[in-house]
Amino acid sequence: MKNVAVVGSQWGDEGKGKIVDWLSSEADVVVRFQGGHNAGHTLVIDGETYKLRLLPSGIVRKNKISIIGNGVVVDPWALIEEIEEIKKKGVEINEENLFLSESATLILPIHSELDALREDSAKNSKIGTTRRGIGPAYEDKVGRRSIRVIDLLSEQNLDSKLETILHHHNSLRRGMGVKEYSRQKLKEELVKIAPKILKFSKPIWKKIEELKKLNKKILFEGAQGILLDVDHGTYPFVTSSNTVASSAATGSGCGINTINYILGITKAYTTRVGEGPFPTELKNDIGEKLGSRGKEFGTVTSRKRRCGWFDGVLVRQTIKTSGITGIALTKLDVLDEFDEIKICVAYELNGKKIDHLPTSTEHQFKVKPIYKSFKGWKSSTCGIKEFSSLPKPAQKYIKFIEEFVETKVSTISTSPERKDTILIEDPFDT
Repeated sequence: MKNVAVVGSQWGDEGKGKIVDWLSSEADVVVRFQGGHNAGHTLVIDGETYKLRLLPSGIVRKNKISIIGNGVVVDPWALIEEIEEIKKKGVEINEENLFLSESATLILPIHSELDALREDSAKNSKIGTTRRGIGPAYEDKVGRRSIRVIDLLSEQNLDSKLETILHHHNSLRRGMGVKEYSRQKLKEELVKIAPKILKFSKPIWKKIEELKKLNKKILFEGAQGILLDVDHGTYPFVTSSNTVASSAATGSGCGINTINYILGITKAYTTRVGEGPFPTELKNDIGEKLGSRGKEFGTVTSRKRRCGWFDGVLVRQTIKTSGITGIALTKLDVLDEFDEIKICVAYELNGKKIDHLPTSTEHQFKVKPIYKSFKGWKSSTCGIKEFSSLPKPAQKYIKFIEEFVETKVSTISTSPERKDTILIEDPFDT
C-alpha cells in the first residue's frame, strides 16, 4: 500500500477532478496541500455534479477524512459558503471528516481587493489572476504578517495581528488612492466567522501522523499545475505557491518519505488560462476545435482556455522537477476527429534548437515549437477501457509520449465519465 500525491503536469486544468475522484474512492484520507479557492475540481458522482474549490475531493464520499493543509490559503467566508453548498446536496460535513490546519493563512477582504486593484492598474503586465486574493495572502505569509486560523482563538492576539497587517495594507491603499480599511470592521468580520472555522481546526501534522500509524491510504491533492509553480513555472505568469509534488510534504507537515507515488495528470493536448507564454498555442481553427471538443472553460472563473498541441518538452521538464512516477493521460477522446496530430519535441530560439523551456521570460515568448506529426485515428475512443482496444494510431501516439517524456503512462482517460478509464497501473498498489 502506498500514499499518492497528484499534481498537474502542465498549466492546470488537466482533468485532475476525474482522476482524483477515482483515486479518492480508494483512499481513506484526502489532503489539499497548496493553493486557494482559485482552483476548481469538478466531480460527477452518481449523476450529481460537485464543484469544489477549497474542499478536498474526498469530502463527497462517505467514510473519508478530508484535510486542508497549512500550505493552503483559506478564505473563511468562501470555505463556509462551499460547505453549505455541498451540504445542500446531501453530503455530511462535520468535525469528524473535515480538518483544517490551525496554521493555515487566511485570505481577507483586503487581499482580494488588493489583487483586483493591481490587476486593473497593470496595463501591459497583467498576470491574469483570478482576483481572489491568493497572491497577496501568500505575500503576507512570507512577510510574516498574515493572520492564521489559530489567531482567531484570542481577540487580544487578533488585535495585535490586525494592527500589523493593516499597517502594511493601509499604506498600500493610501498609495493607490484607496480608502483605508477599518480595523474594527475587519475584526468584527473575523470574530463573526471564527466559531464556524475553528471547530474544524487541528494540528494537521499530528493528525496525519496518527493516520499513517493506522496504515490509512493517503491521497495528497494538488491544485493548478507545475508550470504555474512560483519557482519552476513560467514566472511571473504563475500562481503564488509551489505546485510541485514536494509541496505535499511542506504543505501538510508530513515527512517527504510519506509520499510513495507521484501521479502527474497530463492532458493529451495543452491548455492555459490567463496570460503568459504558450509555445504550442494555436490561434486558428484547430485551436478552436480543441477548445470546443474539450469544453475548455475554467471551473471557477468560466474563462475560455487557450489551446494547443501537446508540448512534450514542457511535460518532460515538469516530470523532472516534480519527480513524477507515472502520468495519467486525460482527454484522449478530444483528439478523435483530427486528420493530423502534432507533438512538440524541441524549440527553436534565435536560430538554435533547444531541448527545454528557457528560464528567461523574454525567451519563453520567443521560442518556436518544433513538431513531430502523427496520423489521426479518425474514430471514437470514447469509453474504451483496454489499451489494446484503442485505434493503432492512438496507441502509437501514447507510446511516443511515454518514450519522449521518459515516464510511463499509468492511466488513460477516454471520456469525462470516471468509468471510462484505462488503468495500466494502480498508484496505490504499485
